[in-house]
Amino acid sequence: MFVPDLPLRTERLLLRAFTAEDLAVVRDYRGRPEVTRYLYHGPYDDDAAARAAIDRLVRRTALRAPGDVLNLAVTLVDTGDFLGDVLLSWTSGEHRQGEIGYVAHPAHTGRGYVTEAARELLRIGFDGLGLHRIVGRLDARNTASARVLERLGMRREAHLRENEFVKGEWTDEVVYALLAREWRAAA
Repeated sequence: MFVPDLPLRTERLLLRAFTAEDLAVVRDYRGRPEVTRYLYHGPYDDDAAARAAIDRLVRRTALRAPGDVLNLAVTLVDTGDFLGDVLLSWTSGEHRQGEIGYVAHPAHTGRGYVTEAARELLRIGFDGLGLHRIVGRLDARNTASARVLERLGMRREAHLRENEFVKGEWTDEVVYALLAREWRAAA
């Protein structure tokens, strides 16, 4: 079990719980086709979709049991600008496994913010929750996301051909992973 003392702070970022006041910003960045292109859902094109997302996101503040998800808003420490969100899912207690993910606001990409925020979630997973292995799964066409995982020191382990039917098409999935001992060796 891991209940973080929120907000979490990195060198440049604040990772905090979502609030109902985040509705407009979530609708903005998750409403963009270029942001949701490789996600399982389409753009949030109305307040109802964004509200349903916020209702889910505000509850994801701790990892109490396998199956739980920690989902945090990422903002700049200096300005409070909203950069996107990151998540850590506790996928297996028995095998001590987790999965990370992230969604970036396009106005703030290319500056290493996603890597910095995701690195903090790896720290939580390995050092806080005691996970043995954390994976990152992505649409194989999402090369920007693959670069983030590689910068985190994750290794590409699989390329699964047409294994998911997403938004009306068969898509390839790529899986990256990092072990706790690899995390500690790189620290």
